[in-house]
Amino acid sequence: RPLCLGVGGGGLTLALVVIGGSAVELQGNAYNGLLIAINPQVPEDEKIIPNIKEMITEASFYLFNATKRRVYFSNITILIPATWKTNNYGKPKQESYEKADVIVAAPYWKHGNDPYTLQYGECGEKGTYIHFTPKFLLKDRLIDIYGSRGRVFVHEWAHLRWGVFDEYDSERPFYISGQNQVKATRCSSDLTGIYVCEEKICAQGNCVINHVTGLFKEGCKFIHDKSQNASSSIMYMPSLSSVVEFCDASNHNTEAPNLQNKMCSYKSTWDTIMSSADFKSNFPMIGTSLPPPPIFSLLQSQDRVICLVLDVSSIALLGNTCRIGKTYIYAKS
Repeated sequence: RPLCLGVGGGGLTLALVVIGGSAVELQGNAYNGLLIAINPQVPEDEKIIPNIKEMITEASFYLFNATKRRVYFSNITILIPATWKTNNYGKPKQESYEKADVIVAAPYWKHGNDPYTLQYGECGEKGTYIHFTPKFLLKDRLIDIYGSRGRVFVHEWAHLRWGVFDEYDSERPFYISGQNQVKATRCSSDLTGIYVCEEKICAQGNCVINHVTGLFKEGCKFIHDKSQNASSSIMYMPSLSSVVEFCDASNHNTEAPNLQNKMCSYKSTWDTIMSSADFKSNFPMIGTSLPPPPIFSLLQSQDRVICLVLDVSSIALLGNTCRIGKTYIYAKS
């Protein structure tokens, strides 16, 4: 997100985009400063803000239990675009869309309505932001596909905050285990289900082995049992009601060909999370009481005019660069 300055025939034009960075701080056991911003191009809908609040509130308690009473969400800011009608909202100070940890914006073509986290770093490195679409927040029928919004948020938060990766792999849904058996790529391997083929190549719905690869042919799927005993993992499928934990060293599936194993040298998600700076001096809350629900602040962006005043008493033109005092400005005619 660069700082762009230009000089044209009509005078000086300034376009400024501040390089963002998460302001979320862990204070005690509470995350404070989480910024959620709605894109100005998102049509106004009265359900979006209440659904965001409901999602984060559910996520806070789910995260608290998943981290064994270590962390929860406390103070949350929702930034409402200037394109929406005004209300008794607060005014932003340093908050802006570019600095948001979570954005609500139109689908990106590659992901559709799938929630995702922009994650460029290596294992353990923080991501850039979480992206939710308006449809994901508004259409309750999508809950049957993705699971509850709060659970999905915790899955994405683990990507963003702790730099862990998915334990499924749609490109490699199966692998051959050390016992020379075809298994579904998952964590933990205790999750039960059946292998079903929905294609015509399969006889009576049974999956067929490709004798070249040793894996199931295309069309085979692993369908999870609705009733499960396995409690992990959130980075595999938080939509399963029994899943309330991250995979740890005791149940991590090191054979699965997924990104978590590839990027984190076969280290479990929980071990990766516990290696983060958040937990170096953080301890579980004592007692059995739940943390307080999150507190939300609603701010609304406003259109602003930025005036740039320059002292032009000392100007020098060096090629395409204009020097004003000690400031260098790229000049384009």
